[in-house]
Amino acid sequence: MKPATPGQTVGPFFGYALPYDKDSELVSRAHPGAVRLHGTVYDGAGNPIPDALLEIWQPDDTGRVVQRSGSLVRDGYTFTGWGREAVDNEGHYTFTTLNPGATEAGRAPFIAVVVLARGLMNKLHTRVYLPEDAAALAADPLLAALPEDRRRTLVATREANGDLLWDVRLQGDDETVFLSFPGA
Repeated sequence: MKPATPGQTVGPFFGYALPYDKDSELVSRAHPGAVRLHGTVYDGAGNPIPDALLEIWQPDDTGRVVQRSGSLVRDGYTFTGWGREAVDNEGHYTFTTLNPGATEAGRAPFIAVVVLARGLMNKLHTRVYLPEDAAALAADPLLAALPEDRRRTLVATREANGDLLWDVRLQGDDETVFLSFPGA
């Protein structure tokens, strides 16, 4: 039997920047606007996946898409809008970040998410939206294109302490909506 090729397995195959110090900490926990985005990644049977990796990209709290270098070197004050987190043995992940602002007036703020996990031949793209602005959520072109019962898989729950709870379900009941980018 020949060893699997990169196209037949899930990478990454090189340890560069996996993991790195404060990879899931987009801002310091002491930052006045810091919020925790956390949840669990589940498989199709509803079991937590212990070996998934999530990456997030987002604008800052004013809606500005940050174009600063330094994502792999957290200096404690530069917000780069990018983070990476490996789940723990029970499928939990946690990012320390900011509530993203809307990139356009009237648009719903969201965080772009990529999921990598065993059994996936390609990464999965999705989004997590903030729950507060019902009018902006209703007007969002992506959410508006989905049946109402599927939209909720992309909207986080705001916890009493201000944190965001959002679970990822790879298949099955309440499967998270994943996005397709043809040609990518």
